[in-house]
Formats: sequence, C-alpha cells, structure tokens
Amino acid sequence: MVCVNRRDLGLLALRVGTGAVLAAHGSQKLAGWFGGGGIQGTTAAMEAMGFHPPKHSAVAAGLGEAGGGVLLALGLATPAAGAAAAGAMAGAVAVHAPAGFFAQGGGYEYPAFLGFTAAAIGLTGPGRYSVDHVTCHIFDRPWMVALAFAGSAAAAAAVVGKRAKGQSDEERETDR
Repeated sequence: MVCVNRRDLGLLALRVGTGAVLAAHGSQKLAGWFGGGGIQGTTAAMEAMGFHPPKHSAVAAGLGEAGGGVLLALGLATPAAGAAAAGAMAGAVAVHAPAGFFAQGGGYEYPAFLGFTAAAIGLTGPGRYSVDHVTCHIFDRPWMVALAFAGSAAAAAAVVGKRAKGQSDEERETDR
C-alpha cells in the first residue's frame, strides 16, 4: 500500500502551478509565445522601463522566469529555481510599484505574489514528488539555499538600483 503524503502532494501542486505560470511568462519574453514580444519586444520594453542594458535585462528576466519556472515545476535545483524566479519578480515589482499594490490599477500585487511563492518553495524544498528527491537532493543542499538567495538578492538589488539611478538621472536632466 502506498502512503500519499498530503504535504508533499501540496508542494507538488504548488510547484507545478507556480512553475507553469512563471514558465509561460518567461516564454513570452524569450520566444514570443502566448502573445509575448519575444526578445526584440521585451528588449524594447526593458529599455522603455529604464533597464540597461535592455537586451541583457530581457534575457535575464526571461531566463529567470522560464528557467526558474520549469525547474520549480520539476522540483529540480529547487533553491536556485526559487531564488531565480523571486529575483526576476523583484524587477517586475520595481516597475509596478509606482502604481500601488493592486493589480487592477497596474500595481505590483501579481509579481509580488509570484515572487514570494517562488521564494517560499525554494526555501521549503520540493517535497518527495520531485526530481530533487529522486536524485537524493544533489542540487538541493542546505548551503545552496543561502548561496542562491544571496546571489539572487544581490543581482536583483544591483539591477533595480541601476534602473532607479538611471531614472533619477533622467529626472534631473529633465528638470534643467
């Protein structure tokens, strides 16, 4: 008789659902699927939003979302996957923050929710129904959690900080 663990089943559902949404968003940016702009459209959008260099920012956002999403859904390298997706969502939160919290007003509610969910999965671990479990957690070691989240936080802070500095520089030039 097989004993199904509700916690692990819940983590599977959460990982697959969150991962699929992130992968779909990232594939819009990278490949233009699901009505997305692909790399060219995303690069133009990143430039308009103040991210520099825009093409690198487009690729990083797409890979953070799509790659992190696929890895989360599989439960593979879960700390790195959660950290990458959360870092990508930090950039999206920065863009939407001026519009307030709620999504209906263009706010950051949705990317914040995806980022917090991805981070929580990365911190909690994938559960038994995952590739990490099958591979004896070779890519899911405790030290990887700290390293992945520290690296993602540093990268997100640098990118968002560079964007904010660029925007304040533009405002100063406009005021002259």
